[in-house]
Amino acid sequence: MIFEDRHEAGQKLAEALARYTGRPNVIVLALPRGGVPVAYPVAEALRAPLDILLVRKLGLPGHEELAMGAIATGGVQLLNPDVARHYGVTREQIQATVRREQAELERRERLYRGNRDYPDLRGKTVILVDDGLATGASMQAAVLAVRQKQPAEIVIAVPVASQETCDMLAEQVTEVICLHTPEPFYAVGLWYREFGQTTDDEVRELLNRARETLIAPRD
Repeated sequence: MIFEDRHEAGQKLAEALARYTGRPNVIVLALPRGGVPVAYPVAEALRAPLDILLVRKLGLPGHEELAMGAIATGGVQLLNPDVARHYGVTREQIQATVRREQAELERRERLYRGNRDYPDLRGKTVILVDDGLATGASMQAAVLAVRQKQPAEIVIAVPVASQETCDMLAEQVTEVICLHTPEPFYAVGLWYREFGQTTDDEVRELLNRARETLIAPRD
């Protein structure tokens, strides 16, 4: 299965989430940046509010594409010590990576959210959406951040992911919905015909459009 772009992937993902349509306690949380254009058509189809959950991967020094952990809104920090140890990453390098990614997370939080409060997730069915999952480190951090807010359910929904990652996350949440689990997996971008980087402006535009046309988050 090859997706044309993130928007089409979101439309197909919405079909798999149809049973959540119109439920009053559902909220869709996108992982920026790439998760936002996937999540928008999901929220639109489900007639649910759309918001964001900021997560930053902690890349290995010198091999930033490989994750040794992730951080998320709310002070969540997830680290895989085995990966860090295997690649000889020092405590100082880890701390420097965390500081850099925390600064970027806070920049994006200000840029995307502005003065708006974080939505109340207590008792809600939270659908976490991204454009795909490789190691799942970022999504794990997102799950930990959401769990702090005492939701009723956490659902992970992605167009494509490795089966191993889906199985791992399924033990931590109510449900994992993934449209395509290719074997071998390699990388998320291989399963999209158009996979350009989502910009800050695109994220802000979609979030502004959601606030104008979708149901506002219920406190």
